Amino acid sequence: MTSTVAAGIDGSPTSTAAARWAAEEAVRRGASLRLVHAWPWLTDGVASFAEPDDLPEAAQRTLAAAAEEVRAHHPRLTVDTDAVLDAPVDGLVAAAEDADLLVLGSRGLGGFSGLLLGSVSMAVAGRSATPVVVVREPAAERPGSGEVVVGVDAHGAEEEVLAFAFREAALRGARLRAVHGWDLPPLFGYAGGAVPAGEVAQLEALEAKLLSLALAGQRERHPEVEVVEDVRLGAARGLVETSAGAALVVVGRRGRAVELGPRLGRTAHAVLHHAEAPVAVVPHA
Repeated sequence: MTSTVAAGIDGSPTSTAAARWAAEEAVRRGASLRLVHAWPWLTDGVASFAEPDDLPEAAQRTLAAAAEEVRAHHPRLTVDTDAVLDAPVDGLVAAAEDADLLVLGSRGLGGFSGLLLGSVSMAVAGRSATPVVVVREPAAERPGSGEVVVGVDAHGAEEEVLAFAFREAALRGARLRAVHGWDLPPLFGYAGGAVPAGEVAQLEALEAKLLSLALAGQRERHPEVEVVEDVRLGAARGLVETSAGAALVVVGRRGRAVELGPRLGRTAHAVLHHAEAPVAVVPHA
């Protein structure tokens, strides 16, 4: 079965950037591209909802414009379009079920200009059972030749997240930077003074060993991928710092439901808001 990369389209500049990024990813994977427009999104870049009778025509115009843009750069790529009669979040989550990857813009899609990440993109990334990539507009203009960065919890590494990151690095022929952020044990918070440098060094060496162990399985499966093991204090901060110039940042999200349904953890939330590169959110057990 041919794999599919899906992209959410609403006529906004960031959704156009998402379509471009998704097309590049589909070409890398040898996949087809599916452009999805869920009603009632903003159409034609106008900040008002279309009249009900105009929705089918407006949706088709939006999709046709995005498909034309993509085909101009990738004439051999199979591009399908789909207008979904559903609310944005529900429609995109459902569309993702039939795809290997869903790509969204960071704004538009129901977001507000004052926010770094649109509300729909945030909600979909927190609910989708399929990996979701959130792309900021400038990312479409940057060459994707930088590192792939993945956040690793060395104390409980998620194989789904690591497998996704290694595959993305392999597809790009890129180096993989595995970032393990750690924090000082709580007891140091009550020490009443500076932590001895020797103790910090010992703790950091232990964390580095745990990171190596966490990566061992995927490194064996992907010997062609160059890996940099990066251990530093603070998980989210480390990922944001290394996102500058990166081709992609990969973070995990627990797939199991919580009391109010699936949601993003603190690290994924912070990285989505502040990373300079596209961010992939990969659900895991």
